[in-house]
Amino acid sequence: MTEILLSIAIIPITLPALSLLILTVAALRVRGTFRPSLAVSPVRAIRVAVLVPAHNESVNVIPTIECLKRQLGDADRLLVIADNCNDNTAALARAAGAEVIERHDAQLRGKGYALAFGVDCLRTAHVPPEVVLIVDADCVVSDGAVSCIAQHCQTTGKPVQMLNLSKGGGASLKLKVLEFAMLMKNYVRPLGSFHLGGACHLMGTGMALPWSLMATAKLATGHITEDMKLGVELALAGYEPQFLPQVRVSSHFSHDDGVTKVQKSRWEHGHLATMTEELPRLLGTAFKSRKPALIVMALDLLIPPVALYFLLLMVAESIAVLAAILWPVCLPAAALLSTSVVCFFLAIGLTWWRYGRHLLNAQELMKTPLYAFRKIPVYLAYLFNNRSGWVRTKREV
Repeated sequence: MTEILLSIAIIPITLPALSLLILTVAALRVRGTFRPSLAVSPVRAIRVAVLVPAHNESVNVIPTIECLKRQLGDADRLLVIADNCNDNTAALARAAGAEVIERHDAQLRGKGYALAFGVDCLRTAHVPPEVVLIVDADCVVSDGAVSCIAQHCQTTGKPVQMLNLSKGGGASLKLKVLEFAMLMKNYVRPLGSFHLGGACHLMGTGMALPWSLMATAKLATGHITEDMKLGVELALAGYEPQFLPQVRVSSHFSHDDGVTKVQKSRWEHGHLATMTEELPRLLGTAFKSRKPALIVMALDLLIPPVALYFLLLMVAESIAVLAAILWPVCLPAAALLSTSVVCFFLAIGLTWWRYGRHLLNAQELMKTPLYAFRKIPVYLAYLFNNRSGWVRTKREV
């Protein structure tokens, strides 16, 4: 009886490894690999509005605008929301040919409020858009991406997320590891979840929504990961986000270690906050409804930031092995934890072998656990100073 109770007690630690392996194996079963762009007809009847939230983005906003303008027609709108800017972002965006609205509110800060402000502006149009695409002000999209995602969004009537990756430029092993981690989180896992259940989580940039959903979405929040939270709410309402890896939105990791640390801390704190707030509801609804879309989204949300989960697994496994040596009654629990460790490393290895060998060689892959230990202060900061509000990443100039 004690053995059973101990095994049940460690299930919360073991489930994420199993989820990660399930999603990884499902991704491996998808035939072929993504293409950088998808050919679509340049003539489309769908009216698209692109919202570009920008806070002090004068360094990055011009390439974003130029990239989007090439893909928009006369009936489309490119709307830059200059949110609480104290630089020349608004002036540069106007000069580049974008429509610009400015928002100033020192209390209500964050991307969600900026997007809500943009949607309010779209409501005043005589003819509203049919599809709204959100692109961050430091991103560019692949050729044909706007038409492709707009057509897919219009056809399905659901939110659509294109592939979202950041490039490290191969300048250092740390940036290579970051690029590999993002490939695993933003390509392999959503590819697996979409293959299994026809749904994925939204990623904030490169996501499109039909106007009917965008006009009623709860955007005006200061939540640090408003995108993931919105995706869960839409899925629970029956509009599970679709994954479209044939087109992509991309950005660059900063070469400034301080900037990168702040950005990763924000992402991971937001992930943990969303897990805490949304996972119980999502799991409960998934089990009751048995809808594949909700089940795969719950499986993905079960997985903490990989570096944090690695640390937890290593600590738990060490304690379990020591306990099993001293008290044989702990052997089943230790064996279960060991199986989880195998599942975890197998998922990482399969991802690397199929998708990541161009980023890391085998020797570099073996060094990646060292970066998990460097993140201990990040997780301690979340534990003792829970961050759920928006904090902007400093940009390089």
